[in-house]
Amino acid sequence: MQLDPASGWCHGVRHCPSPNFNARPADEISLLVIHNISLPPAQFATGKVQEFFQNRLDVTEHPYFAGIADLRVSAHFLIERDGTVTQFVSCLDRAWHAGVSWFDGRESCNDFSLGIELEGTDELPFTDAQYDALIALTRQLQQAFKAITPQRICGHSDIAPGRKTDPGPGFDWVRYLAALNEGEGQ
Repeated sequence: MQLDPASGWCHGVRHCPSPNFNARPADEISLLVIHNISLPPAQFATGKVQEFFQNRLDVTEHPYFAGIADLRVSAHFLIERDGTVTQFVSCLDRAWHAGVSWFDGRESCNDFSLGIELEGTDELPFTDAQYDALIALTRQLQQAFKAITPQRICGHSDIAPGRKTDPGPGFDWVRYLAALNEGEGQ
């Protein structure tokens, strides 16, 4: 996987462009937000996250879908349980992943952040393949966007406390951040 800083798209990953994005108000990219998602909840490898981010979700397929039918959301990336990475929005554009949010005294985190969704739930552990892909992707993003330091990597729950809980206790922050620290200087 290789990020092209000129286009904001990664080579070597699946592209599934979402219409749910717009221009950033400034060129700043200084925050990385980790999320989790599964559609239907706790079901994996369904392809429904991709459909959801492209506004193509058939709401008649599952009762849960009716409650999210009118949402227009996206993330920059999704990492599936097998480690497959899909990109929905150029890193240079504003994906709609954070919602009402706040970080380091600033509101509207979508304006200056990148969002990575991990296929999963708050409670279930994520897979080794997901951690491997997340670490590799994070290193690419940090190389291109120097302001994304370890102190500026957080969970959705950190920027929307009380409203969001992901990536949840199933996410191993120690493992993830330690692996990033091992990779410094590579």
